[in-house]
Amino acid sequence: MTRDELKQRVLAAIDRRGDEIIGLGEQIRRHPELGFKEVKTARLVEETFRKIGLAPKSGLAMTGVRADAPGRGDGPTFALLGELDALVVAGHPEADPASGAAHACGHNAQIAGLLGAAIGLSDAGAFDQLAGRLVFFAVPAEEYGDIEWRVNQARQGKLEFLGGKPELLRLGHFDDVDLAMMIHTTARPEDGKAGVPVSNNGCIVKTIRYVGRAAHAGGAPHMGINALYAAQIGLAAINAIRETFRDEDTIRVHPIITHGGSQVNVIPGDVRLETYVRGRTVEAILDAQQKVDRALRAGALALGATVEIETLPGYMPMACDPKMAELFKANAARLVGEEHFRVIPHRTGSTDMGT
Repeated sequence: MTRDELKQRVLAAIDRRGDEIIGLGEQIRRHPELGFKEVKTARLVEETFRKIGLAPKSGLAMTGVRADAPGRGDGPTFALLGELDALVVAGHPEADPASGAAHACGHNAQIAGLLGAAIGLSDAGAFDQLAGRLVFFAVPAEEYGDIEWRVNQARQGKLEFLGGKPELLRLGHFDDVDLAMMIHTTARPEDGKAGVPVSNNGCIVKTIRYVGRAAHAGGAPHMGINALYAAQIGLAAINAIRETFRDEDTIRVHPIITHGGSQVNVIPGDVRLETYVRGRTVEAILDAQQKVDRALRAGALALGATVEIETLPGYMPMACDPKMAELFKANAARLVGEEHFRVIPHRTGSTDMGT
């Protein structure tokens, strides 16, 4: 059997079970779960792998699922990845009512693609035609959210890194993998029907706590130190330094206030923030984060409060391997037409695919 004939058999197998594969993605979309908590989604992935004759390992970095398919002989180990988690998106019409999670980033489609590839290759009998080994890996917690909960898990010794792939790397689950790839949906029409990004920003993550002094807001505000005002000044100072970031470094800083006070008639004495500092290179990220820390400290200084800044490891900048990108283009262009394929410029978001 030629390579092209084998590809056609795999495509035909995926088409035959297309409704089933889409159904798996829809089932995941209707039951979104947050990172390191993707219990139902992981169980569905594990059950699907077992149905096609694979022997998955589960509970990897809490919720990851890996299934290996050996080929006919020696060769590289190639991993196809899919991400299990959803995002917290306030007001999303399909958000989970308890957690606020919603599949707004398309990981439901990504896992469906992972399972569809496994189903198509299995049904077509392709494993016996391949050198090396295939790894189908559903990985947890790509979205770097729910930070306070994750930090608590780390302090209890359940995690070390707060993102799924770095934690899997630490635990050795990628030690035998030579090549890895994944797909991702996009909402941008200009990205075409298929494409490969040149690179992505990396990031570090910060948690910030301003500590002031609570006092009665109506009767004795002069006795308080307003931690919320300190935070507001810190945020304003971050905005004031944005023009010092070089365009080519693609710095992104976007803080949120996660706790702004206890009740309206009490001067806030404890205020919490979270932010990423993203950038194209490690050097740019480290330079920007020093400026951000300085701005945050200025807010505390202005009000006489104190500020505690914890800097957490995030994700490294990612650059796609040019040879793998070339092979992906050759296959994707045959499916969607070369005119619909795009080489996507640098992306300013971050992903743990860069680890």
